[in-house]
Formats: sequence, structure tokens, C-alpha cells
Amino acid sequence: MSFGVQREGEVEAGRPDRKIVKAISTETIVCLVVVVALFAAFAWQMGLANMFKTMMGTAHDLILNTVLFLMGVIILAGAATSFLSEFGIVSIANRILSPLMKPLFGLPGATSIGVVATYLSDNPAIMPLSADKGFLKYFKRWQLTTLVNLGTVFGMGLIVTTYMLAQSSATQGLGKAVLLGNIGAVLGGVVSVRAMGYFGKRKYGTEVDVMTEEDEGYDILRYREVREGNVAQRTLKSLLDGGVHGVKTGLDIMPGIVIICTLVMMLAYGSKDGVYTGGAYEGIAFFPWFGEKLSFLIEPLFGFTHPEAIAFPVTSLGSVGAALAMVPRFLENGIIGVKEICVFTAIGICTAGFLSTHVGMMDGIKERNLTNVAIATHLVGALCAGVFGHALFLVFG
Repeated sequence: MSFGVQREGEVEAGRPDRKIVKAISTETIVCLVVVVALFAAFAWQMGLANMFKTMMGTAHDLILNTVLFLMGVIILAGAATSFLSEFGIVSIANRILSPLMKPLFGLPGATSIGVVATYLSDNPAIMPLSADKGFLKYFKRWQLTTLVNLGTVFGMGLIVTTYMLAQSSATQGLGKAVLLGNIGAVLGGVVSVRAMGYFGKRKYGTEVDVMTEEDEGYDILRYREVREGNVAQRTLKSLLDGGVHGVKTGLDIMPGIVIICTLVMMLAYGSKDGVYTGGAYEGIAFFPWFGEKLSFLIEPLFGFTHPEAIAFPVTSLGSVGAALAMVPRFLENGIIGVKEICVFTAIGICTAGFLSTHVGMMDGIKERNLTNVAIATHLVGALCAGVFGHALFLVFG
């Protein structure tokens, strides 16, 4: 057996996503130092045994209570979108809502289906759009790169809205504040999606279609493909086909959610009553500490009067559900009021715990190399959502 000589920088044969580099380089040393420092920080505060126990427990709980839940959401969303595509409802939505979606987000009106799905459930509900030909025919290639950010803008919107409105017993006049918060989330989303679109255009240009008439052999805007059979058979097939894609997507996003969210949670939370037990979701509380150091910047932007309120936007980056759990205690202790509820609503909807799902979702739409850009642009959008929420409250609250 002989081996061909391959020089540094050349692409590995049969693996276009890999290239040859030196076995040991500067990045090797830097990576080793970072990994050792990170594990040392966790082990020093939590104890080595508790660190690994928490890591495994958090990952296990994420699979059972987050990944499987999201898979259920995606399966239902996939079935619904496949059904809507099968019977041409997507075409109607595209025509009616393009005048709204294009000026705001630069996207076709068909994406409004994903907006509704994510607002009613969670951000991964946008994923079926990336695989259904009934949707893809309306998209440019660069527009697909923005789907993850768009879905996250509206993810868990209904849950956040209803939860905030349920706090009306503790604080009066929340209706207008929550409405303004929703508007702030949309405005922040415009920033996020438009910024992501800029990088999508740099990668693919502005004219490359996902589907073309030449490839499909028919006028894709005037006609659509349907399944064989009568109406009942087509209905059943479309629902099941969409559900099958939901299962595949759920499995695709599982590694990203488990790996990234475990790290985020262990950086976001501390110990229970000052004692580490090795339980799930314990950690070193780095994010709250870091947020407090930036309070001089965050407080004037968001209008917070107490630095403790910073815990909500920081925690919502990894889990908006966990962030919502803080609200009753903040209200009871007088840390927040109506203004903060408005800002919390804007940030909570726009972030939707995106650090725990963004990696997996970008992998799901086959844009892994744009993951860092997607995270950065959406972080900017989420910060803008809080600023917009604060400004809207000052003007109309």
C-alpha cells in the first residue's frame, strides 16, 4: 500500500470540508491552555467529582426535557408546513404577506408561516421550511442563511407574552408594556436578520436561487408539485412526510443543543444554597458576575434601576424559561417594575435561549461555517431589542 504525498493546506481527498495542517501548531497550544483553564475554573469552584456529575446530569436532563420537547415541536411544525405546502396555502401566504416580510426582513412572504409557527411554539419550528420544496422555491440561497435568526426572533413569543401578562396581579398596567415589548422584539429581529443577510449575500451573492425552472422543468412560481392519490391520501402522506423530516431535524440539532447548552448552563447558574451537590444545572455563575461588571453600560441602555435585573437578559441567552422564573421574585422584591417588564419581554422573545439551539439549527440547515456569524448577529439584535423596548416604553408607556 502506498500513500500519496499531500502538502499543508491542500484539501483532503474526498473530504472537501477538511484540509491538511501541521500536527502541532500554535492553535494546538492555545486550545490546550483554554481547555485546561476552563476545566480548572469549574473544578476549583465545584470540585472535580461534582463538575463531572453536573455535566452528565445536565446533558441527560437536556436530552429528556429539552431535545425531545423540541423534537415534538419540530415534528408537529413539519407536519403542518408540509400540509400547507401540499395544498398551496403557502403560495397564498407568499402573495399576501410579501409586502410586509420583504420591507422588514428582506424575505419572501412564505416565511410568515415559520413566523407564526415559532411564535406559537419555539425557534426550531422554523426548521421544516429549509427542506420543503413548496417553501424553497420562493427563496434565494442567501435568504436561507437567515432562517435560524428569524425563527429565534419569534421563538416562544406566545409563552413569554402570556407569562408576563400573568404577572398583572403583582403589577398593574402590564398590557401596554408587554405589547411594546413584542414590538421591540420584532425591531431587534429586523436588525438580526438583516445583519445575517449581509453575510449570506457575501457568501452566495444576491441572485442565486435555491430552485430554478431549468432544474425542476416547470414554472415553479405558477405551478407546484403534489403527491399521488386522492385528497385524503395526500393529506396523510404530507403530514407523515413532514413529521419524518421533523424527527431527522431533531436528531441533527441534538449534539449542538446538548454540548453548547450544557456549557452555557454551567456558566450561567451557581450552587444551590452555596453547596455543590453535583446536581443538574449547577455551575460557577460566570454570566451574572460578568453582567454585573457591565452594569454601567447595560443599565442605561435597558433602563434597569437595580443591577440584579441584569440576570434576566444574561440567563435568557441560554434559557428564556429559566429567565422567566426569576420575574415573580424580582417583582416581589421591588427589583423590577412595568418598564423592566417591557424590556424583559423584548429581550426574552428575541433571544429565546438562542445559545442553546443556534449551533444545532445552523448545522440543520447545512450552514455550520456561518454559525459564529449567526450567533454574533443575533446577539446584536437581542441587545437592540432591549434598547428598542426601553425607548418605546419611554415614548409610549
